[in-house]
This record gives sequence, C-alpha cells and structure tokens, in this order.
Amino acid sequence: MTRLRIQPAPGRVLGLALCIGLVSPAHAVWNSADGTLEVRGFLENQTNYRDDVGLTKQRLQAQVELFKHLQPRGIFSELSVGGTLRLSYDGVYDLNDKDYGRNAGGPVNFSAPGNPALFGILATGDPNTPPFPPSTTPSYAGVFSPFTDGAIPLPGVPGGTINSPGNPNDGLRFAAADIYSYQDQGVTLATPVRPCDKDNRGCLSGYMDKRSDELRFKEINDDLDFIRELYVNATIPVGEGDNELAFRIGRQQVVWGRTDLFRVLDIVNPMDFSRENLYAEFEDSRIPQVMVNMEYRIGATKVFDDLNYQLLYKVENFRPHDLGQGGEPYAILGAGNLFRALANCWDNGCTVGNFPAAGFTVDFPANAIGIRQVNEPDHSEFGGRIEGVFRGVGFSLNAMYFYSQFPSLRGGIPTDDPFTPAIESVPHDYDIAFDVDFPRLFMVGGSADWYSEKLKSSFRFETSYTTGEEFADTSKPRLFSDSDVFRAVVGFDRPTFIPFLNKNRAFLISGQVFYQRLMDYETYSVNSIGIPIPPDDPANNTYFDKIGFQDWEDNILLTLLIQGNYLNDRLTPQIITAYDTEAEAGVISPSIEFKPANNWVFKLALNLKWANDSGGAIPADDNRSANPFPAAAVPTTPGEAGSCPLPVFQAAPGACTVAFSSLGMQGFEPLGRFRSGPIGTAVNEDEIQFTLRYQF
Repeated sequence: MTRLRIQPAPGRVLGLALCIGLVSPAHAVWNSADGTLEVRGFLENQTNYRDDVGLTKQRLQAQVELFKHLQPRGIFSELSVGGTLRLSYDGVYDLNDKDYGRNAGGPVNFSAPGNPALFGILATGDPNTPPFPPSTTPSYAGVFSPFTDGAIPLPGVPGGTINSPGNPNDGLRFAAADIYSYQDQGVTLATPVRPCDKDNRGCLSGYMDKRSDELRFKEINDDLDFIRELYVNATIPVGEGDNELAFRIGRQQVVWGRTDLFRVLDIVNPMDFSRENLYAEFEDSRIPQVMVNMEYRIGATKVFDDLNYQLLYKVENFRPHDLGQGGEPYAILGAGNLFRALANCWDNGCTVGNFPAAGFTVDFPANAIGIRQVNEPDHSEFGGRIEGVFRGVGFSLNAMYFYSQFPSLRGGIPTDDPFTPAIESVPHDYDIAFDVDFPRLFMVGGSADWYSEKLKSSFRFETSYTTGEEFADTSKPRLFSDSDVFRAVVGFDRPTFIPFLNKNRAFLISGQVFYQRLMDYETYSVNSIGIPIPPDDPANNTYFDKIGFQDWEDNILLTLLIQGNYLNDRLTPQIITAYDTEAEAGVISPSIEFKPANNWVFKLALNLKWANDSGGAIPADDNRSANPFPAAAVPTTPGEAGSCPLPVFQAAPGACTVAFSSLGMQGFEPLGRFRSGPIGTAVNEDEIQFTLRYQF
C-alpha cells in the first residue's frame, strides 16, 4: 500500500510480530500493461480457540489494495488515487452462538447470605426478626415477596420489583465473570450479552449498539468501513529546488508512532480493539478517517539531512476507539461488559450483588445508577508534525488538538434517590451515575531513532505530554478528575547470532520499555467530611485503601521479541512477550509461520497470559462506602439512613444527613479494570490461533 511519505522507523518488526494470527504482507502484485495500476490483495481464514470457552474467531476475510498513477496536469507534478477495500465474515456468532450470539448468556442468581439480616434491619431495625426469610440466592430482577425469589428492593423501586417483560432474567452474565470469580466479594453486576437486535438492554445508541450482522460482517455498517482507504494524492513543486507541497485527501491512516504494541505518539486514528484486543497489527486495527493531510517537503538543507512539515485536519465525524461491546469475544478491559451493565441499570433498573456490603443483594430502580447516554463531540480535530533527519538521527516533533478516543465517565447527572418513592431527578454527589464523554485533549511530543555501529543496534525513543485526560477519582463529587499525562518509550533492535540455533542467520532481538505518569495524581486517607479510611476487616473479607485516583500514578510496561528465520526465510519462529509491572500480569506468544510458496502463508500461534495472586483482578475503591443519597433527617434506625454505611450510622448518625465520598472499600468492579490493564483483564483468554492466507 502506497503511503504519502515513508519514513524508515526501526523496530517495525515488533508491531508485525505482536499480531496474533498475522501473516506477512502480500508480495504478489498485479501491474497493468502501462504500469499505472497496481493491484494486490489476499484471502484469509483465521481460527481462534480459547481455553474453557471454545471458538472465539472464525473469520473469513478478503482485502484488495489498488493504486493508480494519473497523468500529471496543470500545476501538479504527481497525481494518483489509492484505496483499500476489506470485507469479512466472522462465523463465531453462528458457530458458537451460545457464548457470543443469539443464545448467549442465560439466567443468573446472586449469593446473598446476608439478605435476611439486612431485610430485618430495614423492616424492623432488628436483624434477627425479619417478617419473612428472603432468598439467599435471589434471581436477577426476581419478584420480591414472601413466596418468590427476588433481591431486596430499595424503597424507590416502583411496585417493589424491577422485573418486567423487557428486563428478564435471561441472556445475562456477570460482568466480570470472564476475569475472576468474585472472590473479593466485590460489587456484582449482570450484563446482557446478546447482539443488540436480539436484546437491546444496555445498548448505547451510536456507540455500543452492534446488531448481529454488524458483528458477523464487521465492515458493513453506517460508517462504510469496508472502504478502508480511498484518497487522492497530489504534489505541487515549489520554487526552483526540490521543495514540494504534497496533499493526500480522503479516508486514510496517518502513522505517527515509531513504537509497537502500545501507542505513545500514534494517536491520529482511533483503534478497533474488538478485532483482537492489543494483538492485531496496527495496520489492520486502526480505524481510517477522512482527512486533509498536507506535507511541505524541503529535503536536505544546510543543517538537516532531510526536513518536512505536516498539517492534518480531520473531515470525518469523530470516532472513538471500538472497545468491544458486552457479548463480544474481544473487549479490551472488559469495558464493554461494564458499560452495558451500567446502561441497563439506568434504563431498566438492576440487581446489584454484594451491595451495600459483602453478602447482600438489592434491586435499584431505573434512573438511580448507571450510564444515561453517550455525548459524542462534533468539533474539529487537527494537528501537525515536523519530521526530518539530523546527522543520521531521524526525529519528529508532534502536536495534536483532538478528542480522547477513550471514553470518560462523568458523574453529576440528574438521578432519582432509590431510597425514596418520589422522583427527584436532581444531581446527587458521589452517585455512580454517568454520561459517557470524550474530553478535549492537547498532545505535544517527539521521537528519535538512530543506529549505533558500535553496538550493532538500532534505538528509538518516543515521548508525549497530554493535557486534559480524565480518570476515575472517588474523592470528587462527580467521580472523575482531569490530569496531564507524561508517556515515554525507549526501544532497541539488534540482529544477534545464536549459533546453536542457527549458524547462518542472525536472530532479531527487539525490546521496549514504556513509562506512564499521571501528573496530577491525588489520593487521600480521609474522606470528604474527614472520616478516616477504616482498617481492613479480614474476618469479613472487607478491605480498604485510599480514595482518589484509582489508576496507577506510575506504570512501566516491557516488551521483548526474539525472531529467527530458516529455509531461506520460509520458516519463521518467534516468541513475543509483554509484562505490566504494576498489574503484575504478562502475555507470551510463541508462533511459527511457514511460507511454502509466495502465495501461501500458514501461521500457528499460542497466546498465553499469567498474573499475580489476584488472578489479574486487582481491587480498587468501588464507591460502595460513599453516601450519595443522604437521609432527610438524623436517622434513628438503619432503615432511615438512606445510603449511609452502617458503621457511620452506628458511630455518628448525624453524618448520614450529608453526602460524602467513599471510605475506600475495595473490590474489582468497576474500577479495578483500569489497574489490571489490558493484559491483566485478559488473563483467562489463553488461545491457540491458526491463520491461512492466500496472497494475490
């Protein structure tokens, strides 16, 4: 595929290697008789099988790339048109529909051994004398009464139940069940997992609302994603030298980054993580957009070996990352499950397990907690880059004014108090009720790459500083704060002979160290009204930690690739690994690729993860111990205390009349996902993967 400008960047091999199921780019090219038209493409079948699940991908894919040179005319010295078309069908939604299609999910029941005592407290003030014994294994959205199986309804639940024909106990899974078994007795939410045309609960309009055919035929959608790229190139000579002004206008990918796997500068195009989480090749998982891409190429000067300037302006409407929705086999961080569960809570009400503490299960009414809506921005995104070579060192200076491609959950929306029958529709501080927003960001950064003859190695460095990113912050009334973020990466590539493995060919060894720091990180040991964070209570499996930011202040990720070649480069074994130091989670992928002929490529790979003793599920402040719905007057019984935590009611009932922030009770759901990271949350997604490609 022809690019507007190709700048050599060491280490690109690692990006190729980290694609699980990736095969080499096509070598075959068809050229027209006059040499002005180039056509290449491939047909591919990829099959992924996950331990304890079964089939997770059965994708048939066809891609065609075209490039047409046009006759220069007028002021243009070069004119051309390029494009890439892609269509695919993923049979997993038909062949394994019990996990990912129309029959996915089922009924769920919650463990609630404390419900009889809780109901006794709410009804009479005495945990030992409930009017009747509630179920200790209530069903989702069950009907609560002396004779049925529902959870305890909060007073604001209309009619005492959230059960309705539109909110049945079917087609559900626990939102974090694919990550861990709730051994920390953290908050338990159920999420619908069927395609949105089969079950529209929790589907966020315009964001996470894919229908069955949009899952099967990924590129056939309202965004016309089957047109991967379609652009016009034009070049205008400037002055008498080699200076020229080059344009690319149309749908395209713009590659800024010089690193692999994790992005630092490569933020122009959003990513489709639902394709295969982190492990798809960036070339395949970037979401192309319509842009005006202009470069002023100066070439060599008295100071620089090469120099050019680039300006970008996005014409196409804003598009965020595709994180995968609830029920897809690849959904980074499990965020799709969480968002769909919360959206269903807002629309229909929901059953919440281990709330307000471990062992209890209650029903929340609609419009009390959850995700209300998605607010997508409609303003411009633009940026620029200076790129060149100075004394053999390639460099770039980058800047971009854009919107976050990751969503931010912003609290402070109007909600109803679930502890009162009235409908208030007013903001409640510290309530876990959100809109999804995409904040405006400004990023500046730069990169450098060079070769050391002495060390026989190529090195690369990349850094960025971004303002305005938003993070979960349990100390703030709206449950988020913004922070500037510093990111950097250092990498190397070295061909190294390993004689006992191959006497004739060197192995490529490539490594990277990524670093991230949240510049405005804050945590606290007391809550918003000065109550200290309580000590841990291991006897009741209850643990506490500081409130505030729940992501890591500092984090380091490491990657390593070792790749060899045999049989005149037709057999390529490799091992790739990545490790998240704070999450203490890693992934390793050994693979072997075989090219029996120029048109055929076979690849077999494993993708194996591991994590620390937490099993990838790192706890965080889950906001259970906040008081978003204060009592109207000083309560005399727990039933009058609203959302006030029982220990606060017992120690200082007057405090229950004001809203206050969390006391730091820990659980994985919902914010532990961001501590566990994309590797830790995928710890149970070990896979074997086979790819067959025919290139033409």
